[in-house]
Amino acid sequence: MMKKLILSLIIIGTISACGDKNKDYLVKIKTEYGDMTVVLYDETPLHKKNFLELAKSGRYDSTIFHRVIQDFMIQAGNVAEKEGVPEKEEDRVPAEIVDGLYHVKGALAAARQPDNMNPKKMSSSTQFYIVDGMSWEAMATDVRMLNQKMGELLQDTAYSDLLKQFQELAQQRDSKGMNDLALANKGLVEEKYGIDLSVDVSEYPEAYQGIGGYTPLDGEYTVFGKVVDGLDVIDKIAQVKTKRNPMSGEQATPVETIYLTMEVIEMKKKEVTEKYGYTYPE
Repeated sequence: MMKKLILSLIIIGTISACGDKNKDYLVKIKTEYGDMTVVLYDETPLHKKNFLELAKSGRYDSTIFHRVIQDFMIQAGNVAEKEGVPEKEEDRVPAEIVDGLYHVKGALAAARQPDNMNPKKMSSSTQFYIVDGMSWEAMATDVRMLNQKMGELLQDTAYSDLLKQFQELAQQRDSKGMNDLALANKGLVEEKYGIDLSVDVSEYPEAYQGIGGYTPLDGEYTVFGKVVDGLDVIDKIAQVKTKRNPMSGEQATPVETIYLTMEVIEMKKKEVTEKYGYTYPE
């Protein structure tokens, strides 16, 4: 009788803690490249609940980042492959595409099958991706024209030092470094060729300003959280060497396996705001 009473009290206490509106649960995604801490949005309750259950149960542990595309996203969470059990259609999560939750850098979103197979845009029951995206500076620049004119400029021997910098980055396979170097010399290119490489950014939501991201996915996939600590880890993973996927033909499979584990952290919402600068919706 006493054991039953104690068990009941534990269950009641657990339920009370989960229902405490002043607390929240964050998830730390741990990798060999560092840790990323994510806040899960209250505006997408089905996805939040699903992600927390998977993280708490340990089902995400020892899964991998299996699809990596720099300036786009890093994808993980294929629990079905780890467990050897195909994902069931009935396990998918109904879409919760909320206006105002955008694919900014660090956004956590649910992967899904394409529209022709999934017209309701239902999310995978486990797979997710984190947006790497373009920098804000790149989004505000005609990158195609910049690269074209930069190629012309580097043929001039007067810029041999700059050419050497690009060559060193190319040898290191550091495409991000090459992009950053090109953007850093945007003014030089504009001055030499008398052009303006700026593009109109007024069409982009304000949330992208200063941080960047990947706008084409907005309204198509459910964004249900964001990285509030460890944005640099996204960059590190996005830059790993990849190989072609024999099934899809996509150059996106990391050459070296990138495992992940997850830790669920209970925090007071006030502490989350103070520590990470995240403000909860009223």
